[in-house]
Amino acid sequence: MTTVVHKTREAKSACPICGTLLEGPIGKHIRNEHGEKDFAQAVIKAKEEGLPDREIGLLFGISFRQLEEVMTQTYGVNISALKKPRKIRYWEPRNFKEEFTTVWSFKQRGDWATHDGRYRGNWSPYIPRNVIVKYSRHGDIVLDYFVGSGTTAVEAKLLGRRCIARDVNPACIALTSENLRFNPPQTLFPFPIFEPEVMVGDARDLSDLPDNSVDLICAHPPYAGIINYSTDIAGDLSQLSIPDFLREMKKVAAESLRVVKPGKKCAILVGDTRRQKHVVPVGFQTINVFLEAGFKLKELVIKRQHNCRSTGFWYEKSIKHNFLLLAHEYLPIFEKPGVCRSPSMGENVSDHAAVLRAFEASSSTSINELETTTVWIFGEDDFEERITQNVAQRYSGGNGYLTVVFTGHSHAVMFPHTNRSEKGLGLVFVRSPFLKYERSLTNIDYYLDELRRTIEALLPAMKESGFIVIETRDTRTDDGYILPTAKRIVDTLSIDNLWLKELIVVAQQEKTQGFQKVVESLKIVHEYLLVYEVTTS
Repeated sequence: MTTVVHKTREAKSACPICGTLLEGPIGKHIRNEHGEKDFAQAVIKAKEEGLPDREIGLLFGISFRQLEEVMTQTYGVNISALKKPRKIRYWEPRNFKEEFTTVWSFKQRGDWATHDGRYRGNWSPYIPRNVIVKYSRHGDIVLDYFVGSGTTAVEAKLLGRRCIARDVNPACIALTSENLRFNPPQTLFPFPIFEPEVMVGDARDLSDLPDNSVDLICAHPPYAGIINYSTDIAGDLSQLSIPDFLREMKKVAAESLRVVKPGKKCAILVGDTRRQKHVVPVGFQTINVFLEAGFKLKELVIKRQHNCRSTGFWYEKSIKHNFLLLAHEYLPIFEKPGVCRSPSMGENVSDHAAVLRAFEASSSTSINELETTTVWIFGEDDFEERITQNVAQRYSGGNGYLTVVFTGHSHAVMFPHTNRSEKGLGLVFVRSPFLKYERSLTNIDYYLDELRRTIEALLPAMKESGFIVIETRDTRTDDGYILPTAKRIVDTLSIDNLWLKELIVVAQQEKTQGFQKVVESLKIVHEYLLVYEVTTS
């Protein structure tokens, strides 16, 4: 095949097969004159020559998703680069620090050992490293039934765990085996190293594994068709619709509960998606699946993404169309019941009365630049004010708004703000500071009922296409488990004329000294903003 002629603004593009000079993209010509097979070969050739994805798209007239499909069909696995694993430069992450809060943020993706980012959608190795270190010991069995390119298997091997690595895609198993071809030096690893057991397998059927035989599950399932991991492989969950995905994940959850030992953990990374410019809470729906299977929720970690632009073209688009770039995923840590737990320690809380006064006297000063992703990180000194400013400017529409503050599970105080329109309120902002110290499941149930009644009572006073924003947070009950209040609100507010538009995570900027290690549990440092749009349906 002739080398692809790269297109410039001044020159025409030459067909890499017959040499015909063409104006614009050459993809249609190749497909019509030479066929789909030659078209795919031409795209792969351009990729091999190092042409950037954007230029490949312009040259062949295809989208990024179509380029992914060509790569997946050709190699059997969704990879972004054709390079083989590089020579290992170092065996462990530099300056690794274990995470002790509920927000995990890794600016550097991680490239120690054989880790690289060429497999589309694989997770940062910092995630399985943290999970494995926290919830298993040397020699324990770690199961990853969506192993992909082998990130979890590589970490398990490096950390002296026994690993069972499964995937329905044989190409993924080949890629994982390739990434496991290393022998770490004994001088750096003074403990036994176990070769992972790598084989094709389906997460929905673990019948070859005995009951109560696995110490830890650590997996990143494909979800909601965000990325297609294979083509025409039975059991590939990335090909399914959201309802079908959740139905199949019920089988995964049931098998997971069966094979995990009592008291041991199951960690699953999953995120949300969008339909019609509104968020679909796939993360919360997946958590429900595992809770319904019989797991308890030990932790709910927010994994922050860092490849999100917040200025320039994206900023203008975000403001114009009023939607945010998804910038977080959820890492629920489930526990199989069966071990008695001692009561957990409570968390320090701020002065409740002072917080209430802050809401009453909150500033209406505008800010120059709004947040444009679903993760908002603010400093401690102006944390509440920055939340208020962003919510008011983005969602009130200049028509005035009402702040509703729940000072307890059954008592709310209302603070009306100025510029109320005759057409109704543009925004109702609900805040619940009492949740920071609430540990009673019964009180949370009362709160959810009262919240729903309050919102239903306020809906007639709102304008069409107005917004209800609910600030809330997860809480930890006396038995040490997480009560996912935000998820429960989403489950509760199934009101016909409310449509969930955004699910935002808010947290304070980490202090330079970091957080102290919590003996039993992670420190909850994040809150949520659930943004509902008022509709006419």
